[in-house]
Amino acid sequence: MTRLNFVLLIAVLASALYLVHNQYESRRLYVELEMANAQIRKSEAENERLQVEKRAQATPLRVEKLAKDRLNMRTATPAITQYVSGGQAGKDAPVGAMP
Repeated sequence: MTRLNFVLLIAVLASALYLVHNQYESRRLYVELEMANAQIRKSEAENERLQVEKRAQATPLRVEKLAKDRLNMRTATPAITQYVSGGQAGKDAPVGAMP
């Protein structure tokens, strides 16, 4: 009878340790999951902020201002426009090109 009680005591202790280990592992995984979810939310917010910034940077007025300031470009006017005549294009066309 004593031997049976000892075996049952060992089984209860082993199952208790297994239960404690599983609870610890479950809590650790839950914390890891919450940290990953927080990182996802942070990345989504950063992505949204960057999309707004991208839209703000690509406005036509800003692009035109940068073209004038940094690239020294100017708007096309009839005074500075050069027209190419249609007769010259056919002579320089590559072989097999449509006229």
